[in-house]
Amino acid sequence: MNTSVDTQPAVPRARLIWQQAIFDLRLTLANGEQLLLTVVIPLAVLFGLTFATGIDLGDSSTSLPRVSLALPGVLTVAILSSAFASLAIATGFDRRSGSLLLLATTPLTRADIVWARALATVALVLGQVISLSIVAVGLGWRPTGAVFISLAIIILATFSLAACAVAIAGILRAEATLAVANGIFLILLVAGGTALPATALPAPLALFAQSLPSGALGEALRVSMTDIGAAGIWPAIVVPVAVLTGWLLVGSLIARKTFKWS
Repeated sequence: MNTSVDTQPAVPRARLIWQQAIFDLRLTLANGEQLLLTVVIPLAVLFGLTFATGIDLGDSSTSLPRVSLALPGVLTVAILSSAFASLAIATGFDRRSGSLLLLATTPLTRADIVWARALATVALVLGQVISLSIVAVGLGWRPTGAVFISLAIIILATFSLAACAVAIAGILRAEATLAVANGIFLILLVAGGTALPATALPAPLALFAQSLPSGALGEALRVSMTDIGAAGIWPAIVVPVAVLTGWLLVGSLIARKTFKWS
């Protein structure tokens, strides 16, 4: 008697993570509130800073067009919206609805779920960077800085802000996460060294802003995207990169200790 049992071949882990990442990305793009955070607000800031000439963007002595000075801050706003506010809100409500807990019944492990959400966030951020850069080109921007250094800073900042987002979503209830994430986003948008350089803020506030992941990201991008020649970039971005790395470690530690899946 034939006692063999037909079994389906196991799906590779990388494929499972990739499919879940695509699913998470589609859910984000289908959410109207998330699109407001990730698309509408950054575009509005880009046009506002480019054409509102009365706003101080820092280095007024440069020969670069105004959009070149505005774009680093706009990218900072976009990354803050996607990797922090949007991710925190989505994770908080996924916890409340039980959808995260349901994923535990799938072949995905918890680590796989985290990796999938991280990949979806990075893909969303890169999509924002590309789309905003295309719009900026239409407004007169031309790449003049260290592109690959800027990209590395963006990816580091994405993981740093995402760690903080997951930490908040793991500590607070969904409604509280919504309020806190949006509140922090709005505060940092105005006084966190994001859209405007920290040097434009009062001295005590400027120092505080530079110690935040948003302020560190804004400062690093303003250097890497506007300085011609990479030789002078590294000394200026050492401190911001250290700040981003510190927040990544702190956020990851808090998330690991406090995050609950339901």
